[in-house]
Amino acid sequence: MKQILTLLLTTTCAITVLSQTKTKTPDYSKRLAGVEKELEKVLADQKVAGYSVAVVYKDKIIYSKGFGYRDVENKKPVTPNTLFAIGSSTKAFTAAVLGQLEQEGKLKLDDLATKHLPSLTFKYDYMNSGITIRDMMCHRTGLSRFDYSWYLFNTANRDSLIRRVQYMEPNFKLRQKWQYNNFMFLAQGMIAEKITEKTWEQNIAERFFKPLKMTHSNTDIFATQKDADASLPYTVDDHFAIKKVPYYNINGMGPAGSINSCANDMGNWVSTWIMGGKFNGKEIIPASYLREASSSQMVVSGGQPTKYSDIQFGNYGLGWFLKSYRGHFLVEHGGNIDGFSASVGFYPTDSIGIVVLTNQNGSSATGIVRNILSDKLFALDPIAWNADAKKEWDEQEKMAKEAKSTEDTLQVKNTHPSHPLTDYAGLYGNPAFCEFLITFKNDTLFTTVAGEKSWLKHYHYDVFEFKSLDKTKADEEEESHFLVNFGTANDGKISSISMDLQEPDKQSVFERQSIKVTLSDDALSKYVGDYDLEGQTIKIYLKEKTLMVLVPGQPDYETISVGNDTFDLAIAKGYSVKFTVEGGNSKAVTFVQPNGNFTAKRK
Repeated sequence: MKQILTLLLTTTCAITVLSQTKTKTPDYSKRLAGVEKELEKVLADQKVAGYSVAVVYKDKIIYSKGFGYRDVENKKPVTPNTLFAIGSSTKAFTAAVLGQLEQEGKLKLDDLATKHLPSLTFKYDYMNSGITIRDMMCHRTGLSRFDYSWYLFNTANRDSLIRRVQYMEPNFKLRQKWQYNNFMFLAQGMIAEKITEKTWEQNIAERFFKPLKMTHSNTDIFATQKDADASLPYTVDDHFAIKKVPYYNINGMGPAGSINSCANDMGNWVSTWIMGGKFNGKEIIPASYLREASSSQMVVSGGQPTKYSDIQFGNYGLGWFLKSYRGHFLVEHGGNIDGFSASVGFYPTDSIGIVVLTNQNGSSATGIVRNILSDKLFALDPIAWNADAKKEWDEQEKMAKEAKSTEDTLQVKNTHPSHPLTDYAGLYGNPAFCEFLITFKNDTLFTTVAGEKSWLKHYHYDVFEFKSLDKTKADEEEESHFLVNFGTANDGKISSISMDLQEPDKQSVFERQSIKVTLSDDALSKYVGDYDLEGQTIKIYLKEKTLMVLVPGQPDYETISVGNDTFDLAIAKGYSVKFTVEGGNSKAVTFVQPNGNFTAKRK
């Protein structure tokens, strides 16, 4: 009995001590005292124009401040309400809409994706009958990034973008490997659009911006540019100087990354996650979904620590990365889009959230600042995050200078194109990406890709280099080579372009396309008639303003007018018909095909 009483008393005392420990809130303001000096140093050492920070404890923003400039030229300072593009930190918003729809009984996360979005088609049947919404939310569909498809060939038309997915070759089996893919978050946004009959932009505004009092936030880069407290986008050039860059309009791929926000607004967002999905006592994010979203759904990387022994594992939830930071569970997602970077995260068991938004392209400053703040908030022995990163900067700068001094060893000097430059002009396309047109003018080849006008400079053999028309000579010297290789068909004609667009283990090939020339019925009528080919009658006729070719024993062929009395066969690449026209009427038609040319005279 005495032993039982002793045990009960010991347990009671332990519970009392634990209870007292849990209710005692650290003095975070004291722990953050003097942090500005360190954070200001990050600006200089990481060559950042500006950034803003918000620190949240439970349902309150306990620290928010701007550092540096949102407009370097005019010395306009960053404030906690300065707007930045948050890039892929948008993904948690898009996924959370689906979490809400599941609670509303309108879908299940383990439903097939194609059930709710029929326009989404994958390349293989096993993908169509296997990929669930959850698979898309945690990047385990087997598809790699294919980011150049939307980045270089952007469009506001989401239906056009999602159609490209059916041509994307997976490089792993379903659920075999974690691979980041922005198209899968586009698909989630489109599923929400179809179910709610509202745009993704409306869903984000109504479901999150309004109830969370995110009054400065938007999903439109043009609205951001008009805001009185908007940041300009910047990068660091090859000379390691801060340089302004254009805004990138990611509207078509919006569900994957088009939110623009400020530190204070994003503080409300992470506070909602910390408070179990509630904001001001009202549930915004379903608690059941919140638990799933912030729990491991797919392994990103192994659990073995690398440089730092107390930073472990890397998993993915639903729109969130998960890891252990020095003994504290971190739920976080970064974001990058031209001229901006972001880190938005929270420590659920500590009820701490940290937001860092910057106007530097692809910046490590967001992670550095988050880690500095984390070390202070948790009273940890500080790691020299900024100093270590500066050392890497210095090494990169040294390597860049050495690289500039060495000659390009890839280029083979004194070579020439195999064809006259006019032969390279044409329309080229790849259904997983898009089409682009190369034109010839004043002895030069031109094109426009990603909204940027470029000319093609001969590099060697049939390889050319894209050179921007909008950049100065100094800018061009900083550019890395973007090379395209023209290919020829068996007939010796230019038939394709290949380039490295980061498809796994292969170059992306763009086949030459027919450039359609629209002709009136009157213009087409001169080709209509019967033609004799060694005793066979070839019929040329019109069907709904399209010229058709009928060869005995074969299906009717639809043609595409490409000009100069020439028509390509729509379903047979490399096959065409060319008419001989005299006095306004066709006298003969020549079938141009890989195995030779055959001429039929008009009857």
